[in-house]
Amino acid sequence: MTLSTDQNINPEKLSPTARRMLELRDEVLAEWAEKVRQSVKEAERLPHPILINTFPSLYDNIAEAITPGYPRATGDESNTIAMEHGGERARLTNYNVHSVISEYQILRWTILAVLKKNDVQLSEEEALLINASIDESIRGAVNAFALAQSMLRERFTAALTHDLRNPLSNAHTAAQLIERSADSPKIKELAELITENLMRMDGMIQDLLDSVRFQAGERLQLRLEEFDVQELAEEVCGQFAFTCGPRFQLIACSSRVWWDREAIKRAIENLVGNAVKYGAPDTPVRIKINLVQERVMISVHNEGEPIPLEQTEGLFQIFRRAGAANSGTKEGWGIGLPYVRSVAESHGGSVVVDSGTDRGITFMINIPADARPYQDAPTLEEKPDDPM
Repeated sequence: MTLSTDQNINPEKLSPTARRMLELRDEVLAEWAEKVRQSVKEAERLPHPILINTFPSLYDNIAEAITPGYPRATGDESNTIAMEHGGERARLTNYNVHSVISEYQILRWTILAVLKKNDVQLSEEEALLINASIDESIRGAVNAFALAQSMLRERFTAALTHDLRNPLSNAHTAAQLIERSADSPKIKELAELITENLMRMDGMIQDLLDSVRFQAGERLQLRLEEFDVQELAEEVCGQFAFTCGPRFQLIACSSRVWWDREAIKRAIENLVGNAVKYGAPDTPVRIKINLVQERVMISVHNEGEPIPLEQTEGLFQIFRRAGAANSGTKEGWGIGLPYVRSVAESHGGSVVVDSGTDRGITFMINIPADARPYQDAPTLEEKPDDPM
């Protein structure tokens, strides 16, 4: 953890305002810590050394920066103080990015308030330098926070997929052996069910891995092939009708596309599954497919309470769900909709949400019918099958 750089400052080289600012440092930081604990929920129970973190160093550097002629343009120039702070907040606390930003904003207000209270008059140039130092520190801390969180997610996903896939593969092999060697039809049926669910679990693990990679800036590795998306939708509706009853209405015409069939199937399954899980019980789930201007639109509609507009973007962030889902009893990982977005955008398309009182909720995937020109993935013929 970065220590205060106060011991490196020669007070004789600082301006009178900067020296007075350093004299008030403890008062500023004490008041700042109190305000942060009151305003930032995640900071309420942090031990003081963890809370204070790199702020003494930043404060000292700002004092140097407001001194005319001192070789430091802003408080964050040529140092990693803000980046270290953002990274440590991601790794050592349960902060979110808004918490990080709030800390710096409170520091800005506290510095100006304490200086004013102690009759320290800032020139326009000094005030601009303090604000510039805080703004640049926010940028550096947020970037480092996001990078650290991305790395943590990737490590978690890599460990999870490695730990889960080995036993899944072994169980899959054992189920296949039972299925082939069993004499009893009932045992064969149960073995088939085990195999089917193991494959589904493996697909969920792959969804998780794909979603994390996509949010880290990577496109999905697609396997493009030509097929009729209407037939695919009929297949998905049949699967859900078998377990959920005849709630599913498909309105579609034959539409030939060049897409990754398995990825699109999993995306539609996620949307239909969400409609069943979060929609009004025993109401129709409508799946529509339209071909318009060389683009195919797949929409899934269900009745139910609308999703507040401010929550819609969070739906597509991995491990986050809508407020109603978090407060209810429905279980979920928060990876389904991020995966849907990654599939749509990797095909050169998008996914949108339309929601309102008395009109229910609609999720729409909108993709060019021929996705080949819009991404660099090989076609199905060019890429070998991946082992489980």
